[in-house]
Amino acid sequence: MKPPPDNALWSGGWYRFARRLDSPNFGPRPAGAAIDLVVVHSISLPPGEYGGDQVQALFTNTLDWQAHPYFRAIEGLQVSSHFYVRRGGELWQFVSCDDRAWHAGTSSWQGRDNCNDFSIGIELEGIEGGPFEAAQYEALAGLCAAISQRYPVRHIAGHEHVAPGRKQDPGPGFDWPLLRDSLGWLPESFPPVT
Repeated sequence: MKPPPDNALWSGGWYRFARRLDSPNFGPRPAGAAIDLVVVHSISLPPGEYGGDQVQALFTNTLDWQAHPYFRAIEGLQVSSHFYVRRGGELWQFVSCDDRAWHAGTSSWQGRDNCNDFSIGIELEGIEGGPFEAAQYEALAGLCAAISQRYPVRHIAGHEHVAPGRKQDPGPGFDWPLLRDSLGWLPESFPPVT
């Protein structure tokens, strides 16, 4: 499938309202892949600490593995996400949405494996199960709306939904009904709320 044409919001899969920091951790999507899923994650490094640049360093393979004991447990990890939303709503982008970021790992959604092939990954600064800030929901809703104008997105799920039992983020602290109401998308576009 040919990438969609650029417009005022996008240039080659890069969103104009995000701060760009290129990650080396990406690859091409399979030929004909329809980008129709957004996967929401949560991350903070070290876990529960906010405001530093460790997430950016992780996604660009520049994290100092010796800077914190937790980092030794993830040493050598090569991952990325398309986007990262800070607690105050600041938006970063690491991989063009036309490319495949390394965010979902072993995953499946509605019978399709390897969600990285057909999804856009968005990390929220936070911890699994913890609450998120109003500014993050606002930035996330605006970003999802912009993504859906460029790509044929039909679904939004959490990492916990595409990798159940292996991942628990963003977790019960994430307000799915708020995101659904903010976007005005049909309920079937979202994971069931339990």
